[in-house]
Amino acid sequence: MAPAAMEVAPAPVAVVAVPFPAQGHLNQMLHLSLLLASRGLDVHYAAPAPHVRQARARVQGWDARAVRSLHFATLDIPPYATPPPDPDSPVAFPGHLQPLFDAFCDHAGAPLRRLLEELAASHHRVVVVHDNLVAFPASEASRLPNGDAYALQCVGQSFGAGFKNPSHRLVRALGLPVPSPESFLTEEFMELVARQGGLSVPGAGLLLNSCRALEGEFIDAQAETLSLDGKKLFSIGPLNPVLELDVTTPAPSVQPQPQPRHECMDWLDKQPTSSVLYLCFGTMTSLPGKQIEELAGALQSCEHRFIWVLRDADRADIFAEAGESRHAKLMSEFTRRTEGRGLVITGWAPQLEILAHGATAAFVSHCGWNSLLEGLSHGKPILAWPMHSDQPWNAGYVCGHLKAGIVMRPWEKSRETLPAKEIQEVIKRAIDSDEGIAAQSAAKALAEDVRAAVANGGSSWADMEEFVGRITK
Repeated sequence: MAPAAMEVAPAPVAVVAVPFPAQGHLNQMLHLSLLLASRGLDVHYAAPAPHVRQARARVQGWDARAVRSLHFATLDIPPYATPPPDPDSPVAFPGHLQPLFDAFCDHAGAPLRRLLEELAASHHRVVVVHDNLVAFPASEASRLPNGDAYALQCVGQSFGAGFKNPSHRLVRALGLPVPSPESFLTEEFMELVARQGGLSVPGAGLLLNSCRALEGEFIDAQAETLSLDGKKLFSIGPLNPVLELDVTTPAPSVQPQPQPRHECMDWLDKQPTSSVLYLCFGTMTSLPGKQIEELAGALQSCEHRFIWVLRDADRADIFAEAGESRHAKLMSEFTRRTEGRGLVITGWAPQLEILAHGATAAFVSHCGWNSLLEGLSHGKPILAWPMHSDQPWNAGYVCGHLKAGIVMRPWEKSRETLPAKEIQEVIKRAIDSDEGIAAQSAAKALAEDVRAAVANGGSSWADMEEFVGRITK
């Protein structure tokens, strides 16, 4: 008689991470996925094929072995329009990505359902972690007898509070202006968010890429609100790796990178400590040509060292052929005049490593939440240049409340051209004035508090441990 076949016990837990297909959201969800996988969990990162590839191509701060520990799942969606970005649009929000956002929200549910059903058959439990801009992953998880869902919020909780309720007591107490959504979002995007539940928390709880050192009162208020519905909040940020770089060595002292070292890092190694201004305006917005000319003029005249990431906004598929840069002619002359003092990067830049480097002094930023966390994690003061979405609020919060930066271009002038002279004046204030020195000190102090939060025993570390314990019990 043949021996009876051994029954294979189901695996304990599968985590399915579903990001929103925009770079800052892909990036934060990938960092979370890698953190969970590093704790031994079975993690599946699920996105449309170009965005799986995008996330893998741009991951920073993790070695190749960590990335290989993830399972990448493709969510097939129909073809969508991919118009180029419009740098002269009256609203800076990247409306050219709306066809992608719509296709993802309307069609990714079916392939996600098939993935979840497959995993549910082989695991005791399936936990979906989804970007809180989209609710359909939570709906798909609720179909499973062994499914659960948690939302990941990729913007700060202070912005989340003000977006939902501008008269929130903590928002009023700060005294910061709350721009109306119509001024920094398109009508089409607001309609999509409304269709997806309006940033609600449809599952068991909410994960925040933030920490109490940055937004303690706002986090506690949201935790109390969620608890009334039996939901739990976990403040687990910053999710980006907090790197330690030694400028005397050619590589990070911890966590080797999965890609060859970018040439800008060798250049940074040769610069004095805290001497380089880093300028980057994110992946979703293109600056108008006239504004680029004024920035170039300011950098040429101010005589500070700099790294300037000058690239147009991401297309819906970043791997599509984009053609010659519209900045080629201007940059040829500019780079000749600033040779030895600055670098212009027209492709993807290793922002996390640049901000961690000791030669970097300050960060001219669009104030996306992901970029702010990376900058403040490494003690770099922010020169704020907000454009859309949460950026106007973030700029006010970091500069006006945390005092860790200076506003370079006020939100009220967001579609005006900022002259080179005014740019130079803000750079000088940030580097040399009492106000700038105070912002530098505040940024360094915040970095210490943020690092303490993610270190063993810190508040974010404790919340992550609690979250992992909850989904694996």
